[in-house]
Amino acid sequence: MARTSVKEIYLIGLPLAAKTSNAHGQSSIDCKNLWHRFEEGNYASLITHKLSNEIYGVYHQYEGDSNKPFSYFIGCRVEKGGAIPEGLTYLTIPAGTYEKITVQGKMPDCVTKAWKEIWGADYDRAYNTDFEVYDERSRDWSHAEVDVYVSIRE
Repeated sequence: MARTSVKEIYLIGLPLAAKTSNAHGQSSIDCKNLWHRFEEGNYASLITHKLSNEIYGVYHQYEGDSNKPFSYFIGCRVEKGGAIPEGLTYLTIPAGTYEKITVQGKMPDCVTKAWKEIWGADYDRAYNTDFEVYDERSRDWSHAEVDVYVSIRE
């Protein structure tokens, strides 16, 4: 874990159609389904002006703490103001202070386990925007490494 300052990040990607929540494991189902849709639709390839091959999973529009509804988004990093392909949308991860947690293991279990630990930890969470970064280290799902960023109150 390391506290870090993050500058604004601009993304183009695919939003979850409706808010989800952690009640009864619903967010796991909804987020998994959005990942399948993102991959099957090959949406990353539609974003021709992306800055890298990283894919971001973003939790945002929290209605309170981790027990309340929130939105989820999957996308790729772009320059601010780039063209948005049809069917996709734009999202800004705000600048701020984040707790960076690098998780390792089998996907998606290692990320699910990390979030369960985060929900139970004593972070001074902002419940603003949290995100995961999937890069070349997470390509092998049997031995993945993912960076998780949790927004912290400043």
